[in-house]
Amino acid sequence: MKRILVQCGQEQIEVAVLEDGKLVEYDSELRGTEQLAGNMYLGRVMTVLQGMQAAFLDIGLDKNAFLYIDDILPAHLEKQPKQKPAITDLLQVGQTLLVQVVKEPVGTKGARVTTHHSIPGRWGVYMPEADYIGVSRKIENESERSRLKQAAESRLQPGEGFIARTAAEGVDNELLAVDLEELRQRWTGVQEVVKQPGKVPRKVYTDFGLLTRYIRDGFREDVNELWVDDKEAYASIATMVGWSAPLLQDRVRQFDTRGGSLFSVYQVDEQLQSGFKRKIWLDNGGYLIVDYTEALTVFDVNTGKYTGSINLEQTACDTNLIAAKDIARLLRLRDIGGLIVIDFIDMESEANRKQVLEKLIEETKKDRTKNAIAGWTKLGLVELTRKKVKDGKQRLYASRCKACDGTGWVWSK
Repeated sequence: MKRILVQCGQEQIEVAVLEDGKLVEYDSELRGTEQLAGNMYLGRVMTVLQGMQAAFLDIGLDKNAFLYIDDILPAHLEKQPKQKPAITDLLQVGQTLLVQVVKEPVGTKGARVTTHHSIPGRWGVYMPEADYIGVSRKIENESERSRLKQAAESRLQPGEGFIARTAAEGVDNELLAVDLEELRQRWTGVQEVVKQPGKVPRKVYTDFGLLTRYIRDGFREDVNELWVDDKEAYASIATMVGWSAPLLQDRVRQFDTRGGSLFSVYQVDEQLQSGFKRKIWLDNGGYLIVDYTEALTVFDVNTGKYTGSINLEQTACDTNLIAAKDIARLLRLRDIGGLIVIDFIDMESEANRKQVLEKLIEETKKDRTKNAIAGWTKLGLVELTRKKVKDGKQRLYASRCKACDGTGWVWSK
């Protein structure tokens, strides 16, 4: 059973995703604010650093944005030069450039931007200048991949690119065409705004807000129920679903708050607090320790109260399998990005190690954010990476404890 819960307060909108009663995703947005990732800006080049092959642009934010040379060269690998030119040959100080934010500002770092513009829709991602057609790796059926590529190719204009999303599997060609055309019109709107006289830097395109993004990206056939506790938000979501996914319209339901708040009924707040602790208990009595460093995030798996019933090897394997599932859940819940290292309990059996790794791969496939598992290292650790778009929610919903000088966390929601 998979549920999406939307709780609308006076100051913020919160979205929670539950799978079989367990919280797997959480996001919130203050009313009147927005995330930056996906927005497009007309910026001005302020600094060009040949040694870094990068430039810094003023896009109107507090800190200048970072642009690497790979985000200037053509997106299609076959069109890139065999040897990278000097960035000073491509950009000059004072130059005006249309860029898109791909990574939110984090700490002292400004936003990362690209000239590889893309606009996501429900079924695909439109890339107006990429000249490339792709299909989500999660669609494994070769005939379906070929169909989606042909459907996109027949509708694309010269120079355009398109990537079919996982949700596009089995979708009618005409619906794909409607999605593509709507995205193309939005890009045309961006170009018209850019041509208009105005100050530089300035924002020329804003990506959708939290609710619209979740309907577009997360509300699919595997969602059994979508509950909303606000009348206006319910009407807005019902309209969006009626247009983009009419077959799922009967799964959108309005929650009656007279019986208590939506999040309290489904124990969301309780799971949020337990899910952001340093020590996370597993269902079998084992536990995880989660530690953050500047370079990476570390998960340490322990048997805890679980003593097993057969032998030490089986006890370790059982705990590791449960831990692999919960670690994949916590990556989504906390939105952990970058390099991640997992110290599973030592196992002698190669078959058991393979089983644990396969379990981790299986569970991370549920993640909408791109990740890559490198596998076991020679020291018996598992390494993986997860795309980092914005600062992890550990930093957003918890703060450093002043009493212990920053070695602990205090829940601040």
